[in-house]
Amino acid sequence: MCFSAEVDIVTGVVVAAAGVDALRHVRQPRELALAGLPALLAAHQFTEVFVWSDLQDLTPRSTTSAAVTLYAFVAFVVLPAYVPWAVRAVEPVYERRRLMLPFAALGVLVALVYAVAIVRRPVVATVLGNKIDYETGLELGGAVAALYILAACGPLLASSHRRIVVFGVWNVVAVIALVLLAQEGLTSLWCAWAALTSILIARHLRVSHEPGAPAHETRVTASEAASARS
Repeated sequence: MCFSAEVDIVTGVVVAAAGVDALRHVRQPRELALAGLPALLAAHQFTEVFVWSDLQDLTPRSTTSAAVTLYAFVAFVVLPAYVPWAVRAVEPVYERRRLMLPFAALGVLVALVYAVAIVRRPVVATVLGNKIDYETGLELGGAVAALYILAACGPLLASSHRRIVVFGVWNVVAVIALVLLAQEGLTSLWCAWAALTSILIARHLRVSHEPGAPAHETRVTASEAASARS
């Protein structure tokens, strides 16, 4: 959700550029899912351009269209299932991957709940101030949204990569802040957060493979390192 179609385009270009950079620094197959996330977010931003187009000439400004359905499907079904598994894939420590597994499973469950809601009732997009509101008609939507945040942020906080953990902490703060802003009907900043996330993913992959990367970039205990080797 962004200010306008124009901002969606600009953000999509920035995120796509970060995605190209991330994919350039992939060195192992397990990094592909995380490196591909910016490309998915870029496509998501460009999809909303068509949603804005569908809404331009409508009074009241609300609609259900293929673009709306696709945008909602990525946001509510693809991302909660995709993100936890992508983060888990780059985790080198077995114990940490096992700790992330419940969050990844929760993400799949949240995705299924949203998928059923989207199939049962068309998603309606409505312009509210300077943002687009997507209504799935899901009962107990607040509780499911909280589980969404838990599934997406939990694996970040459980990572052995210090950069990912720091990002996870800021991600929790940012998501809560953005949700509160959205509830107040203020301009949505989700697109800006998608851009920042993509840039940080690209940087993480780039720095991780630099010669002489500092050891303090990860916080792995001796027992975890032994388990990873076994």
